[in-house]
Amino acid sequence: MSAPHVVIGLSAVIFAVTEEAPFVVVTHVDDDAPGLPFGPFDPAGDRTLELSLRRWVSAQTGFEIGFVEQLYTFGDRGREAPLPELGENPPDRIISIGYLALTPTRAALKEKQAHWRSWYDFFPWEDWRNGRPKGIDADLAPRLRRWSQEGSTPEICDRRWQRACAAFALNGATWNEERALDRYELLYEAGLAPEAARDRARFAKEQPAEAVRLPGVFGAAMASDHRRILATGVSRLRAKIKYRPVVFELAPALFTLFHLQRIVEALSGLKLHKQNFRRLLDRTGFVEGAGVFDASGGGRPAELFRASAQVSSHAVGGVHVPAPRGE
Repeated sequence: MSAPHVVIGLSAVIFAVTEEAPFVVVTHVDDDAPGLPFGPFDPAGDRTLELSLRRWVSAQTGFEIGFVEQLYTFGDRGREAPLPELGENPPDRIISIGYLALTPTRAALKEKQAHWRSWYDFFPWEDWRNGRPKGIDADLAPRLRRWSQEGSTPEICDRRWQRACAAFALNGATWNEERALDRYELLYEAGLAPEAARDRARFAKEQPAEAVRLPGVFGAAMASDHRRILATGVSRLRAKIKYRPVVFELAPALFTLFHLQRIVEALSGLKLHKQNFRRLLDRTGFVEGAGVFDASGGGRPAELFRASAQVSSHAVGGVHVPAPRGE
């Protein structure tokens, strides 16, 4: 019996953010679902995992990434690697090492199959900037309630519902914006992610059933397990901005305080109190005046700031964001 054929792949979660939304680079895998930039690691030709990742990203998007850190290793059975082709003999198992990359601008993508897309297209329930998303109570909660009642015992039914309440801030629970991965995995387990039925059919080696049509609040599907990888990146970044000044990796060199606040709001999916945010910046010394003003918006010119020297040393903490309660 021959040894299993295992391939190590590298997946890139590349984020940029504007005042309107946080964006991720996706590539066209097929007509139905986009994927993240992905490529196999060549142990003979690639000196390091990160250099291999940078090479694949450049080939698939046409631009060079800056800040990079390893995210997680994904190795569940039944995974498939959509891009690029991994040779004539398909592997028995694909282990994917995910990386988180940050860039201060939505760089032009020279390859036609790559483009930027708001991460809220994939996770609409994560955006609370305008209040609690209506789809949580109108669509997600009723379906999660029905799923919880399908448990084999009363204890399992209750456990499922408690998980749903904690994840989606139901029954007065507090919303935790860092739990993006928990929420997606709960929907997947409940069969409320379009990838779930597809993956069950693939694992059983059956023809996929006709796709279950779910309301838009359940988000757009992605190839393979890339929406899980993306959710992992969202959770990591939302947690990281609280204890490291990584938000400045996503900000331009010069910015107004209002622009910086809008960036943090877009990332966290939460509305910040203007005065509290500015007091935080004063207290921590995150920013310093650049001595110039921006008059492009009309009205009174706004002072421009830049990240302070201590931010560059990564010796300071992060940005506190509020926690809205469920309704």
